[in-house]
Amino acid sequence: MSDVTFMQLAFALAQQAAGNTSPNPAVGAVLVKDGKIIAQGHTHPAGEQHAEVHALQQAGDDAKGSTLYVTLEPCAHYGRTPPCSKAIVDAGVAEVHYAVGDPNPKVNGRGRKYLQDHGVRVYANVQPDAGLDQNRAFFHYVTHGLPHVTLKYAMTLDGKISTVAGESKWITGSDARQHGHILRNRSDAILVGVDTIIADDPQLTTRLDLDKVNHPLRVVLDSTLRIPLSAKVLSPELPGNTLLVTTAAADPAKEAALVAAGIAVVQTDTDRHGRVDIHSMLRLLAERDVVSLMVEGGAQVLGSFVSSGVAQEIWTFIAPKIVGGATAKTPVGGDGIAVLQNALQFEIKEVNRFGPDLWIRSQLPQA
Repeated sequence: MSDVTFMQLAFALAQQAAGNTSPNPAVGAVLVKDGKIIAQGHTHPAGEQHAEVHALQQAGDDAKGSTLYVTLEPCAHYGRTPPCSKAIVDAGVAEVHYAVGDPNPKVNGRGRKYLQDHGVRVYANVQPDAGLDQNRAFFHYVTHGLPHVTLKYAMTLDGKISTVAGESKWITGSDARQHGHILRNRSDAILVGVDTIIADDPQLTTRLDLDKVNHPLRVVLDSTLRIPLSAKVLSPELPGNTLLVTTAAADPAKEAALVAAGIAVVQTDTDRHGRVDIHSMLRLLAERDVVSLMVEGGAQVLGSFVSSGVAQEIWTFIAPKIVGGATAKTPVGGDGIAVLQNALQFEIKEVNRFGPDLWIRSQLPQA
């Protein structure tokens, strides 16, 4: 097996951890000795083993003289756990290949230097594009101090998210909806506006047949607290947590009733329309260690994120259907633009088919 093959296995291991490591990145590690894999590991939830330590503990004394393939530069600082670079040196690993450097100021080359200073051969940034892409949310969070924002919606071939009567269940088929839950499972938080809660009363949970399921933080934008107390997202029986983001215009009595029911409510600044200010809300989520945020709409909310210029990525599901209607809603509302050259230009990074439907992952070039 080649260096590339070992690193590809490390990437696959990292993907297994996606959605369960935040605010840490999802990392995979493979230990090789005499051309054979002797151990492998991936990041555990925050405060538990990092990928390198997971693999080293499996290998035990066999780690001495081995080669480590890891998807991110090993850490070199004490956080919730001791530094991986020290564990690598202590285990007697002879050589380390890592896909991409860690931009975290506490690491950012320090892991590489520590290893080299202690006699470990280091091959750095051997697959930087793949490393960056796999942990793109973490890289954005570390470098900007804000959650990585992905807009997600399902639409018809003619760009509609509902019929003229407002019917939207279901635009896409079961395979596409299943993939949507996989994407939820990899996200720290999922966000909708209160109009979606009032119209559809969704649970916003992850429904997957897995041993361990991640239920993202449910974030509801509700500038005046119009949410019904009977809304499913407020049920104490739901797994995961719900956060209501409102403004000073909220009814104090309604807020008190929600808080008394055990619901988390926070106030932020308002935008020029008197609604929750998106930038303030993102800073609030960053303080709560939300690294990746999936915005599911509706159209007004998606429009607010677009006009605020804070979306790094779009996940678009397209069903091969035509519904028509001049008043049927399209995915992104708001004021829109007047000049085409001012449109946000995204790059298509991935296209997949789920049953009859297409899924497109698009990304801002600078992201």
